[in-house]
Amino acid sequence: MPSAETTRASVHEPDTVRPTREDEVAAVGSELIGGPIGRRALLGTSWWTPVRVVALVAIGMFALGMVQKLPCYDSGWFFGASSQYTHACYSDIPHLYQGRGFADGLVPYFDKLPGDMDYLEYPVLTGVFMEVASWLTPGGGELQSREQIYWMVNAGMLMVCAAVIAVCAARIHRRRPWDGLLVALAPAFALTATINWDLLAVALLAVAMLMWSRGNALAFGLLVGLATAAKFYPFLVLGPLFVLCWRAGKWREFSTAALAAAGAWLVVNLPVMVLAPEGWAKFYSFSRERGVDFGSVFLFVSRWFDVQITPDTANTWAMIMMLFVCLGIVAMTLTAPRRPRFAQLAFLIVAAFILTNKVYSPQYVLWLVPLAALARPRWRDFLIWQACEVAYFLGIWMYLAYTTSGDAHKGLPTDGYQLAIAVHLLGTLYLCAVVVRDIFMPERDVVRRAGDDDPAGGVLDGAPDVFVLGAAAHPPRHAAPVVEGPYVNWGGSPSGTHQSATNE
Repeated sequence: MPSAETTRASVHEPDTVRPTREDEVAAVGSELIGGPIGRRALLGTSWWTPVRVVALVAIGMFALGMVQKLPCYDSGWFFGASSQYTHACYSDIPHLYQGRGFADGLVPYFDKLPGDMDYLEYPVLTGVFMEVASWLTPGGGELQSREQIYWMVNAGMLMVCAAVIAVCAARIHRRRPWDGLLVALAPAFALTATINWDLLAVALLAVAMLMWSRGNALAFGLLVGLATAAKFYPFLVLGPLFVLCWRAGKWREFSTAALAAAGAWLVVNLPVMVLAPEGWAKFYSFSRERGVDFGSVFLFVSRWFDVQITPDTANTWAMIMMLFVCLGIVAMTLTAPRRPRFAQLAFLIVAAFILTNKVYSPQYVLWLVPLAALARPRWRDFLIWQACEVAYFLGIWMYLAYTTSGDAHKGLPTDGYQLAIAVHLLGTLYLCAVVVRDIFMPERDVVRRAGDDDPAGGVLDGAPDVFVLGAAAHPPRHAAPVVEGPYVNWGGSPSGTHQSATNE
């Protein structure tokens, strides 16, 4: 009679996809921690389950990112502008503690600020996050000490967000929990996590996608609405979802999600919108009037061709480019030989928004990290993109050091910064190109090669198509095998049924 352990092996071993068996880079990298994962860990007989490992690694990497900010914590934020750039440890958080009135007890959106910035220029839910952190910061004492504590309080709250994001990435694809390590170990994630408050919106969107993957359209919509109340970009994922539900005929689920998102956004914004309309509108007017700024394609073009690009011109061209991208995503979704995965399109639409924006702050990479891990869970491509983002992270701080160091000119000159922008743009475009290739060649998609259809798709997972165009109306009956070195994988069937994951 087979033992309980043997029974568990027969049940669980085919279900969990091991990156060290299908990804050459993951296999080589695993040697640093003792080699590929063993059978006992795979079977869940150890306390070290994939989700727990991912969460702990994410917390550890976040802590390393905090350590990287130590030179600024000691003095760089307070004594001399250039030192926080030469040490690449800049953060908005301590500067805005006083600059946005939190040190003086001003209420965001209701109380006017001294100086040019008359109201807080952040969305409402982020403003609430900032205000809660100020409540937890003890009053009295020197301002420098209070700014340090304020940063530390925010870092603790953001660490929770980082752990939530990593856990969601590990749980969305049920058979691929180890892909959460892509998020947990992402170097750009650790380096930029405490620059600003973006992790709040990223965490809310990550939980939303987890809810959608579990078939809960209502919870997904509510969380997307909350995420959009914290940052502008999360609502963009509703666009690709609309087209996917169009192709699959899932109108009820999409309507539930969209209405819930609108309702949640209104619940958060309406009180401030009514009681403090000028303060509430500041975020939107600031976004519209803001000029061409760091990291954007517009800054690259303006300096490369020595032309002046006004905010209105940048806004117009950004809208035109996004419109073309959206039309392209619609066409791609309806004509692809197999319905694209939700995570693939979510990554592409957010990446397009970043690439066409008037500004690219270093922490914007946080928006893409969990989506990239779900869209293309391949270590080689992910690390190539991350290397480009780390290069940009260093490039912008070295450029600011150059511009603030006076005649000493310590740092990266303008031409070097232009190169850093180009590296960031090309790295993001590379990952987008790989994802688009996977959509048109689903046999190259590592998720579908393992036999899955759309693990993050919820009701879309394995659903038949009801509306397609062109070649998608006559898909091939079976996908062909893909051979990559010693790894042989088979594409999933059009219906999304599971097949053999790897030739093990």
